[in-house]
Amino acid sequence: MSLLDFQLELLAPARDADIGIEAVNHGADAVYIGGPSFGARSSADNSVSQIARLTRHAHRFNSRIFVTLNTILRDDELEGARKLAWQLYDAGADALIIQDMGLLELDLPPIQLHASTQTDIRTPEKARFLQDVGLSQIVLARELTLQQIAAIRATTNCTLEFFVHGALCVAYSGQCYISHAHTGRSANRGECSQACRLPYQVVDDKGRFVAHDKHVLSMKDNNQSENLAALVDAGIRSFKIEGRYKDMGYVKNITAHYRKLLDALIDERQGSAQPLTRASSGTTTFTFTPDPNQNFNREFTDYFVQGRKDDIGAFDSPKNPGLAIGYVTQVGPNWVELETTDAATVLHNGDGLCYYDLQKELVGLAINRAEPIGKPKQGGARRWRVFPKDDVAGLKDLRKGTEVNRNRDIDWVRVLDKKSSDRRIAVWAELTRTPKGVALTLTDEDGNTATTHATLPHTTANDPATNATLLEQHIGKLGTTIFIATHAHLTGASDLFVPASTLNALRRDAVEELETVRALALPRLPRAAAVQPPVAFPEDTLSYLANVHNKAAHAFYAKHGVKVVDAAYENNEELGEVSLMITKHCVRFSLSLCPKQAKGVVGVQGQVKAEPLQLINGKEKLTLRFDCKPCEMHVVGKIKASVLNQARKEPTGAQSVVPMTFHKSRQQKEFGH
Repeated sequence: MSLLDFQLELLAPARDADIGIEAVNHGADAVYIGGPSFGARSSADNSVSQIARLTRHAHRFNSRIFVTLNTILRDDELEGARKLAWQLYDAGADALIIQDMGLLELDLPPIQLHASTQTDIRTPEKARFLQDVGLSQIVLARELTLQQIAAIRATTNCTLEFFVHGALCVAYSGQCYISHAHTGRSANRGECSQACRLPYQVVDDKGRFVAHDKHVLSMKDNNQSENLAALVDAGIRSFKIEGRYKDMGYVKNITAHYRKLLDALIDERQGSAQPLTRASSGTTTFTFTPDPNQNFNREFTDYFVQGRKDDIGAFDSPKNPGLAIGYVTQVGPNWVELETTDAATVLHNGDGLCYYDLQKELVGLAINRAEPIGKPKQGGARRWRVFPKDDVAGLKDLRKGTEVNRNRDIDWVRVLDKKSSDRRIAVWAELTRTPKGVALTLTDEDGNTATTHATLPHTTANDPATNATLLEQHIGKLGTTIFIATHAHLTGASDLFVPASTLNALRRDAVEELETVRALALPRLPRAAAVQPPVAFPEDTLSYLANVHNKAAHAFYAKHGVKVVDAAYENNEELGEVSLMITKHCVRFSLSLCPKQAKGVVGVQGQVKAEPLQLINGKEKLTLRFDCKPCEMHVVGKIKASVLNQARKEPTGAQSVVPMTFHKSRQQKEFGH
């Protein structure tokens, strides 16, 4: 094992370079960000020059920048993607995150390649295959348990990455086509319409309502705060925060939260046989106490990491319910009186409150003005009169006794609007007597060294003891630089009189030189070599679920032993009913309707019979079918005629012309499509 086997990487998201810089400042070991195109987030693009600006800042701390190039590509986009890869490499990017295997058939720069979440890595076989074709880091499916992660670790030696926080896509990533089927906007091309967050009527095979206006495909948000040690033990080394659409406050807070947790885990295992280290340099301090509950969230779940649970869904609302703070005591013509349950709760002008109406829909209540009434009661309760921004008469079902939550604390927002972190790299400063004067040497925590010299006469100070103290203080004053002196030492110079101006110049030049040395010392991440001869893909037939959208991807799979390859769903060749989403989430289980949950409700030879359900939202209808052996749910439907008609009107170059061999896929046969 190498030291890299025990490095932990905190991987933070960035919508733009400024957010990425703050992610680094708040402790990120790596940041992932979209480039100018092909980044699977249509409104989170960044120019190459902005990527270069972010990279320069990150590399000061040995943090890395990974750029998403993870849409599936049409034939006419391959050359543009290839050129962009080279531009990003020249800009200093450390890795490209990819989904489309066609990229591996192109003349790419010697940049490290990482597997995107859309590659849907759930098995040891697929993980090992992606490692063997040259991917250095792979992000595992969010649906995996600790045992499944450990099984993948046992068959691979590449870096395993796992999402630890943020919004959850209900589908196996890369395996959702509802958006394309209904709107022509492909999730695999960064344009998801988020049908999973809509409310649905759930109807059984006899037309009876099972659920009414429930967001049954909407998941709570991921939070693995309690599972970090277990994930490390299972083999995870990169801890990924979701959120390339999220704002600055979210990235600051959540990055700081996991930085503190990972640092505590690293400290805890310092004396163990396998001590952990962080993947970049420096120590980060914060002006606030990180709290994931302060950011937008749909409440939290650790999903399937510790096994299947029935409370993973945010079925009542896909909005942020916030935290309970108290109850309504009175409703006036233009005000609402509240009684908080904690004396520490202070309401502010600009806070956001919310409550559930009688239909369990979340209703927002923005505070224009908040006034305390009287003194706190015994036990801490306090009364407040709040004047909402909107007309009180329009606040549905608001009445005495209604529980109220706060989902926006303006005081918290203001704290994160300011500078909220300080990241410094430890250095040892040594002032040494030289034949012609003195020299100042700075040695950083990574072993990099910079030395600067000053010529001056060897004049003895009037008070050598006081002089030594002052010299140590002066050489350790690194001010607003990225360095902090943890040790200051004098070698033969304690009794020398050195003017403050000379010390200032020595310090300034040494810091500048040390930054230069650090930049030159940071190696580029090596591109992993593919195993030769080419290894075989675990299967010899691929359906549309493989997302093969161009000739290069087809050639890649053919080279790796795949005999039959269907076109991606975005090629608009699957005209009948197919699985538009495959998910580990099961509506029947979450609604306590799974036959396995009821004793004795078992079919022939112990096999559970899972009748289909139907989801209805307006004119949209989807069928739910249940594959009980792997415990998966398929959301079935077909592509709309309007989407096909629009596709036919697009220019020829906008559609892939991959020659594919049609076959009826395994999952289509199982469900009789």
